[in-house]
Amino acid sequence: MGAYTGKLARINLTAGEIKIEKLDPELAKKFIGGRGLGAKMMYDEGIATVDPLSAANKLMYVTGPLTGTQAASTGRFMVVTKSPLTGMIACSNSGGVWGAKLKYAGWDAIIVEGEAADWSYISVDDDKIEIHNAKEYVGMKSVAIDNVLRDKYGEDASVLNIGPAGEKKVLLAAIMNDKDRAAGRSGVGAVMGAKKLKAIVVKATKKVVDNIADPEGFKVANQKAREALKGCGVTDSGLRELGTASLVNAINGIGAFPTRNWQGSYYEKADDISGETLAEKHLVKNSACHRCSMACGRVVKVNGEVCGGPEYEPLWAYGADCDCPDLTVVNEANMLCNEYGLDAISVPCTIAAAMELYQRGYIKDEECDGVPLTWGNPKALVEWTKRMGDPETELDWLMSSGSARLCEHYGHPEFSMSVKKQELPAYDPRGIQGIGINYATSNRGGCHVRGYTVSQEVLGLFEQPIDRTTIDGRSEMAKNYQDLNSVVDSLGVCTFTSFAMRAPEFAAVLSTATGNNYTVEEMLLAGERIFNMERMFNKAAGMDPSEDTLPKRLTDEPVVDGPSKGMVNKLDESLPMYYEARGWVNAFPTDETLKRLGLDEYIGK
Repeated sequence: MGAYTGKLARINLTAGEIKIEKLDPELAKKFIGGRGLGAKMMYDEGIATVDPLSAANKLMYVTGPLTGTQAASTGRFMVVTKSPLTGMIACSNSGGVWGAKLKYAGWDAIIVEGEAADWSYISVDDDKIEIHNAKEYVGMKSVAIDNVLRDKYGEDASVLNIGPAGEKKVLLAAIMNDKDRAAGRSGVGAVMGAKKLKAIVVKATKKVVDNIADPEGFKVANQKAREALKGCGVTDSGLRELGTASLVNAINGIGAFPTRNWQGSYYEKADDISGETLAEKHLVKNSACHRCSMACGRVVKVNGEVCGGPEYEPLWAYGADCDCPDLTVVNEANMLCNEYGLDAISVPCTIAAAMELYQRGYIKDEECDGVPLTWGNPKALVEWTKRMGDPETELDWLMSSGSARLCEHYGHPEFSMSVKKQELPAYDPRGIQGIGINYATSNRGGCHVRGYTVSQEVLGLFEQPIDRTTIDGRSEMAKNYQDLNSVVDSLGVCTFTSFAMRAPEFAAVLSTATGNNYTVEEMLLAGERIFNMERMFNKAAGMDPSEDTLPKRLTDEPVVDGPSKGMVNKLDESLPMYYEARGWVNAFPTDETLKRLGLDEYIGK
């Protein structure tokens, strides 16, 4: 099977059983791996209709065919499950080295079922998989258990775990690996906590995936891909020098940088939280995931301790969205998200929503337990992150459940800047029309990376920048970006490679690695198939067509400040065009579309 190992491990925590299964070559070809294979297995196994926090849900850790190979940026894996936050498909991506080591150990995926009678962890050492008691590790934060398990299993082990948030089944809980890498979104950590699974530690003898179908062809294809990465300013030097925080001044400069829970879109103090300021005043060094030349990770010091630093999203969310232009505070709050195992987008965005509720008098002082939710309050950002990671009071629990549930509780759902109950990231779609279509139609809820139209609308990659304010051609663009991202997430490579690599480069590397000879059209069709498979999972899970939408603030309230002043998102016009481009009616694929994609043989069976 070329770069696939051909093996899956199915671990039933209820029964304490471990079974080895073969990977179906036909499914691998149609759904590639990672996100695609995970979505297909989740649908086939009837998970769409189960309670996400019940033993009936399944938790899949899925590598891609390129994970661990000599291709560029191949440290990625996907965590796929049913989300307790959205009630829909969850497919959360992480980097570091854990995914590559799982592949080196000989596994394409681990499928976790059931619920342990007591807290447990799993060890993987090549072919040997064992379930152990984890009672002594309960309550440990992410870095602590990472250190303890690597002390036990060796420095070459890689540890994936949940922190206190996951243990308490907090809906914003992340799964952490390699200390500061996160499968961060959609509450996947809560599912792991519901299964009483504290960690998975992986060791492997192999150091590289060497079962490449066409080694010489793969070498040539990989060289061309690396040349593309080197020829792009973003992937060659931009991300290495400033990390994802390089976007702060760029997005603020066009007036699409949300402030105070999206009441504004331009932040006068943006430079104080920019990538340039982070590099000048706080950066210890940069860091890289497995076999990645971009090295976009930031390493900083918090209270004298070296730790992983913030990406663009938490810089924005704790900074502009909560109106706190102090990088020292942002660094600490971001570190706490990693320690407690929290989504570093949804947590600060929920704090921002709470600050607006407090501003308008809906949250009262007596509910705040001595830490008022005032804009820019450094103590509030730090303390409420801790409380959301280990909730006790009613407000702690409400906030740890996300802004949608919080705002609904107070009778003002309009202040939740979320789609399908997942908080939106740091690009105001009133000033960037295409990203709004992607937000509204993302299968996992509010998300930018599922179809990053910002690449062309703002960054001007591949060609001259296009008009970010028009909806002309944006529906087709959003679809195309979503289909390509479905491929990239399934390959096991970093989505940032798509800033430089185009579809022919991806198809060449995939084909030579696996021996499945994809044309560009066949590969992109696989991406479209994956996106539609996820949509059919959501339909089975009970998704309502009305959930393909944006918060009313973004469609009805014009931007009040900055270069995008006066703009709204025109989703009412663009969404019907998107459905037409997709071959959907009322949010779901038609029978003809399912047949064209070869999904008719699976759906409803």
